[in-house]
Amino acid sequence: MGRRNPSVLDEKRLLISGIVTGDSIAAAVARRALLAGAEVLVAAFPRDLAAAETVAATFTGTVDVVAVDATSQEDLSMLEEHVRQRWGHLDGALHAIAFAPQRALAGVMDVPSVDVELAMRTSVWTYSAFGRLLSRLAPSSGASLVGLDFDSARAWPVYNWMGPCKAALRSLNGYLARDLGARRVRANLVAAGPLRTRAASGILDFEVLIDSWSRQAPLPWDPTDASSVADAVCFLLSDHSRSITGEVLHVDGGFHAMATSLNRPAE
Repeated sequence: MGRRNPSVLDEKRLLISGIVTGDSIAAAVARRALLAGAEVLVAAFPRDLAAAETVAATFTGTVDVVAVDATSQEDLSMLEEHVRQRWGHLDGALHAIAFAPQRALAGVMDVPSVDVELAMRTSVWTYSAFGRLLSRLAPSSGASLVGLDFDSARAWPVYNWMGPCKAALRSLNGYLARDLGARRVRANLVAAGPLRTRAASGILDFEVLIDSWSRQAPLPWDPTDASSVADAVCFLLSDHSRSITGEVLHVDGGFHAMATSLNRPAE
């Protein structure tokens, strides 16, 4: 009798953050990971706990949801203890946490420093906090940290202070790859194209990005389908990516590689 072909995430114990609605990238990752054999624990911002529990109830199997404010060291310590008691270790984590006050999304000048500080603390510092969590909970075989990115190499007509936040995230990713490597913990980002999620709804004139992708991405891009991004995240969470760290994997239909519009009408 032949050996069973194991699923890509068999027996992996994963922490997934950022689930609020069913159309989010984080929710798509959780669904894919469960189908690929993983056990999943969802960390939800306390205000979004009930919403995350509603989404998790639609997943295959039983998925626990815990309330965690990732900017709070007390909450992070409680999360670590929860994982230790539940599993003993953690094989991977998805950091899908980003927030900026509306004023920081409306422009870059005349924005109060307190708004910028909150955006950076929530969207960037928490990625390092997840790295520290994995460094303490990873088994000897290693683990994988994955964060969500957006193309931050250029200034967009929209996005504003989230652009510098994502640029800082990319820089931090390299430093985390450096510092986590000794524990065999990998740190990688997935730079996704624009998707119509709840997070995107907070960006003014978000349709400008959708229109740009329809004109410039060489491959078709569906802004309502997060499955291709979820598959890439699951690859990075799996042992198939065991020698990849410090990387930014673009899942954007090839938009980032094109210098300009492909001279075709928007769909």
